[in-house]
Amino acid sequence: MAPVSQLIEKTVIRFPRFARQEIIVHPLEKGGSDRKFYRMAFNDDDHSMILAKYGRQREENRHYVAIARFLAGVGVRVPEIYFHDDEEGLIWMEDLGDRDLWSYRNEPWPVRRELYHNTLDQILILHTRAHLATPVESPQLQAEFNAELYRWEQNYFFENCLGRHFGLSTDVIEEKCDRARLGEIAEQLAALPRCFVHRDFQSQNIVIKNGTACFIDFQGMRPGLPQYDLASLLYDPYVQLPESERQELLNHYLEELADLGEPVRPDFTAIYDLCAMQRLMQALGAYGFLGHVKERPHFLEHIPAALSSLREVLARVPGVESLREQLAGL
Repeated sequence: MAPVSQLIEKTVIRFPRFARQEIIVHPLEKGGSDRKFYRMAFNDDDHSMILAKYGRQREENRHYVAIARFLAGVGVRVPEIYFHDDEEGLIWMEDLGDRDLWSYRNEPWPVRRELYHNTLDQILILHTRAHLATPVESPQLQAEFNAELYRWEQNYFFENCLGRHFGLSTDVIEEKCDRARLGEIAEQLAALPRCFVHRDFQSQNIVIKNGTACFIDFQGMRPGLPQYDLASLLYDPYVQLPESERQELLNHYLEELADLGEPVRPDFTAIYDLCAMQRLMQALGAYGFLGHVKERPHFLEHIPAALSSLREVLARVPGVESLREQLAGL
C-alpha cells in the first residue's frame, strides 16, 4: 500500500485546485485484483474521486483507461477518467459511490428487477454497438475467447477446484470428468461469431449511481459470446437468483435484443448453458486459486453456491454425465 502522504502529494500535483484543502484518503477493498484503490475525499467542497494504483504484472491494467474512454464513446456508462499517469501506474477517476448491484441483493424483487433491467440494457449496448467501431477507434483488448481459452478455464477448474480444493486425483480428473466432451464444447463455442464482452460481468462490478448501472473492472474486455456475460450475471455466485428471476431477466435481454432488430439464434439458450458452464468453472477455479494459493480464504466461502449452480447447468448439457457424477459426490 502506498504511503498516504505520497498519494496526497501526487494528487495535488495533478489537481492544484485541491492544494489548500484537507484531503482524506480511504483505502478500498476490491475483490481479488492486484490493484489498489483509494477514495480521495476533499472536505471543503464535499467532492471525492477514486485513485487506482496498478502494477506491471498484468498487461491488461495498462489498457483500462483506453477501454474506459472507448466504452463511454459508444454509450456504455463507466467512470469518467480525470487523469492517467502511465509512468506511475496511477488513474484518477470519477467516484461512483459505494452501492454496487450486489448491495441490493436483499431488496424486494421489483426494486432489483428494475436495476437488473437497467444493467442488461447497458450490456446490450456493449454487445451490439462496440464491435462495430473501426480499428482506429478500438482500444487494445485481451486475446479473444477461442478454444484454447475455453480449455484453460476448464483446466483452471480441474486444477484449483477439483484438485487443489476437493482433492480429486489427476487420474480421476482425466478419466472420469468427460475431458474429451469438454474439448468438443470448447471448439463449438470458439466457432461462433463474437462481439465485445465485459468478461467479468458480476454484481460487484456493476455500480449503481442515480439508479443507473455503471460498469467497472472491464479491463479484461475482449471478443467473445454475449451469453458468457449473461451467464456471469445471472449465475453470479455472489447473488443467488431464483430460477424464476433468472428466466425473467434472460427473457428481458432477448426481447430487447429483438426490439433492436438483432437476430436471435435458435440455439441461443443452449449456448447460454454452455457459457454458464464455462463461467462457473472459471469462477470455481479462481476461488480455489485465490483461497489456497493466494491465501485469501474468504473466497472459498463461495464455492458451495457456485458448485450448486454448476450442477444445475450441467444437468442440461448432454455428454457430461461422468462429470455430473463426480460433482454429485463432492
